[in-house]
Amino acid sequence: MPGSDDPQSWRGRHDDPVEAIADGVRGAAPAQVPQRLCGVAARVLPVTGASVSLCGDGLPVPLGASDSRAAYLMDIQATLGDGPCLDAARTGTPVLAPDLTDGPDPHRWPVFAQQATEAGVRAVYALPLGAAARCLGTFDLYRDSPGELAPRELHTAHAMAAVMTVALMALPYEEENGRRGDGRWLTELATDHDEVYQATGMIMAQLGIGADEALARLRAHAFAQGRTILGVAHEVVAHRTRFDEERP
Repeated sequence: MPGSDDPQSWRGRHDDPVEAIADGVRGAAPAQVPQRLCGVAARVLPVTGASVSLCGDGLPVPLGASDSRAAYLMDIQATLGDGPCLDAARTGTPVLAPDLTDGPDPHRWPVFAQQATEAGVRAVYALPLGAAARCLGTFDLYRDSPGELAPRELHTAHAMAAVMTVALMALPYEEENGRRGDGRWLTELATDHDEVYQATGMIMAQLGIGADEALARLRAHAFAQGRTILGVAHEVVAHRTRFDEERP
């Protein structure tokens, strides 16, 4: 039936990715669409996971993931401020990392590559949503074995990214007067994102430093603690963590 979670039923029924997307998001509420699309990608492409995020001034805003591992890899890149998905968002061009264990890819993002391989991911394919002049975010595919996507598979991935771009642009949003759509799901995501900037401002005030250094310190603290940048930012905003107390 439509919406079945059986991967074989999806693969056998959908040769057309557009048809698979249409089936996968049928009846979904706006907040469910990004995650549903990631689930479809993991079924129709030879990958083990997918995620989608919006661009946010160097900090990706997660919209959805096919599973917990894909969500974790999004969080890791946001915490590190580095990785193929962030590079794709910055450049508005595809970033393909077919082998995080050997060759040039581990040297491009050494810490991310180590974290990803420890999580069981060996390849990442990050595709921008939109064009280089206006990149909305990225559609990111993860695989547990190294290797290139075949030309037909890459074509399908690009087609899915294009459809996902249209879907995200068509999602209802909330205007200032609240009369159009229901954008509360997006507002909730933006709240987490805003906390990072609130925390950055608080660290700037506590240490008397600039924004770039404050964000770098927030990221370094999160990484050293083995936590996500969002988790540490929440503690800073809640006044449970102060950075001036760490100074000698």
